[in-house]
Amino acid sequence: MAGREADVRAEPEPVVEAAPHGGRGVLRAETLLVLALSLGASAVSALISFIGSLTKPGGLKDQAATLNGSYAPGRPWLDLAWQLFGIATALVPVLLVAHLLTREGAPGLRVLGLDRTRPAWDLGRGAVVAAGIGSAGLAFYLAARAGGFNLTVVPEALPDVWWKFPVLVLSAVQNSVVEEVIVLAYLLRRLDQLGWSPTGALLASSVLRGSYHLYQGIGGFLGNVVMGVVFVLAYRRWGRVGPLVVAHALLDIVAFGGYALLAGKVGWLPTP
Repeated sequence: MAGREADVRAEPEPVVEAAPHGGRGVLRAETLLVLALSLGASAVSALISFIGSLTKPGGLKDQAATLNGSYAPGRPWLDLAWQLFGIATALVPVLLVAHLLTREGAPGLRVLGLDRTRPAWDLGRGAVVAAGIGSAGLAFYLAARAGGFNLTVVPEALPDVWWKFPVLVLSAVQNSVVEEVIVLAYLLRRLDQLGWSPTGALLASSVLRGSYHLYQGIGGFLGNVVMGVVFVLAYRRWGRVGPLVVAHALLDIVAFGGYALLAGKVGWLPTP
């Protein structure tokens, strides 16, 4: 089995040492722009939100952070249009990353290990990662909230309409693709090209992941930093982002769908 695993495991692609039409300055500017258009901006937004929660009367656990809410209450078709619009536009930075990698001379997202060449391999490893992180993450969230370090996270607050669960699944997949392509695979590739040490790149990716979850509270920040470390180590070993996209999507699908089914019906699941 060990020999077979070695045969199928993808190795990291060779690092390209410079930007396609310039040096490290161009590469650095490109990376900052991609982050400013995507999860870097989300990190700033999350920090502002966290400051607002800290300065609001009452404890953090008495406040709520809603992840998937309605854009047009009482108007389901308009709401659906806004939901699909939000999901589609959130994926644009991923398309930009694919374009930039192609201009670099790389085969788009394939160089990051996001393709359909090994679906069973990606799904199997992704499921294992999701199972481990999901159970530990839930326990950590409950403890952090009980200790007053976290807001009450509301994974979904959508109306009970026919498109509720399909939209939640699409939202989960969108989150996973955006985060793992940009904050994991793309950022690590660029930091390697810029000469960062592996440890420095791991910390940068992991802290960035935690920072745009800061709106959930200190527990959300720390939990996602740890998740980021695990994902970076897995990506470095496998050389493929596919399994981590699968893992993240499964985590969010279970969180969103599970909350929709269990909220208010079990005592251990916090609700606002």
